[in-house]
Amino acid sequence: MARHNSNTIIKFAYDTTVVGLNTDNDETAYREEVRDLAGWGQNNNLSLNVTKTKEMIVDYRKRSTEHIPILIDGAVVEQIESFKFLGVHINNKLDWSKHTKAVVKRARQSLFPLRKRKTFGMGPEILKRFYSCNIKSILTGCITAWYGNCSASDRKTLQRVVRTAQYIIGAKLPAIQDLSTWRYQRKALKMVKDSSHPSHRLFFLLPHCKRYRSAKSRTKRLLNSFYPQAIRLLNR
Repeated sequence: MARHNSNTIIKFAYDTTVVGLNTDNDETAYREEVRDLAGWGQNNNLSLNVTKTKEMIVDYRKRSTEHIPILIDGAVVEQIESFKFLGVHINNKLDWSKHTKAVVKRARQSLFPLRKRKTFGMGPEILKRFYSCNIKSILTGCITAWYGNCSASDRKTLQRVVRTAQYIIGAKLPAIQDLSTWRYQRKALKMVKDSSHPSHRLFFLLPHCKRYRSAKSRTKRLLNSFYPQAIRLLNR
């Protein structure tokens, strides 16, 4: 568990990610967290692979300062501009062009098998099932995390794949925008119903009202992210 409130430790299988929020150029808590994590590993007979450990810094200040590299067991941790986290490409600008390009490339590779099944005489219902399992699942993977801040050109590129699949199948398919809206609502409702969910407290009903309190956002990036959008959808 993270020792400092400004840090979060995310664990998945054998991967561990430390997320730190540094304010006023104070990186003390973040660096202590990394040091303690490395120490915990040694005490539990686990060694960190420093060559595979990366550090990514997100800094939107106009006058950004130079960040001193992190050291683990005396080895310097490489600073990178982007990395793939649980199948999602994240960069230090938090734009999603690289991720959407990777998604579109994978989805287009599945269009050929879809065409082949059409030539084999398979009907629209079977083709739609194939599309749902092999193409839509790729296009909508973790969509609630990245679609809100996609550029207009990236959204058009994603929708082009849907239109191509629709032409091959010969039946109407849901637009990528509608799929994202449905995923937002479904995820938000799960959080509202589950009081043990860490994000349950963010969905706060106004007094004597069925509407939820809107999330404050000073930037367009935050306004288009999951929680503000989910609350707006629930308030419709």
